[in-house]
Amino acid sequence: MAHALIVVDVQNEFCEGGSLPVVGGARVASEISVLLHHWTRRDPKAPDYAVVVASKDQQIGRMGTDGDAFHPNLDPQPFDAIFARAEAGSSESAFDGVTNHGIALEPWLRSHQVQRVDVCGIGEAVTATALDAVRLAFRTRVLTALCAGSACDELVSAGVTLA
Repeated sequence: MAHALIVVDVQNEFCEGGSLPVVGGARVASEISVLLHHWTRRDPKAPDYAVVVASKDQQIGRMGTDGDAFHPNLDPQPFDAIFARAEAGSSESAFDGVTNHGIALEPWLRSHQVQRVDVCGIGEAVTATALDAVRLAFRTRVLTALCAGSACDELVSAGVTLA
């Protein structure tokens, strides 16, 4: 049963100084980086992720701009795939994103035998992604210490584990 990390919308646009800032965004980017350093080094503190992916919100015409870029505190960026939501009116969920080859997140995860996901990141997209993951029958956990600006209240009743 493979395990994946989904890093949601850790972009300049949503961190302090961006056009749609979420308080704590830069801090979350730094803290996710600590986790990613452990994972890339495979050191004793490394989580057991088979894959690590990220999502980007590109719905407001920011593609290719500084606001679209991952926050500089998010380093390293060892993502196996990046899923962009560029369709106007699409949901906030990373599951509505596609790779640059047009592959959506759910089939990509299934092709890598992923059955468990941890979700972290910035904004309501974290909540939407976690709810979609549960709906799609992934065992889902939200890493609350690695989130900013998401509402976790409805997640527990939907079957999401908070860690």
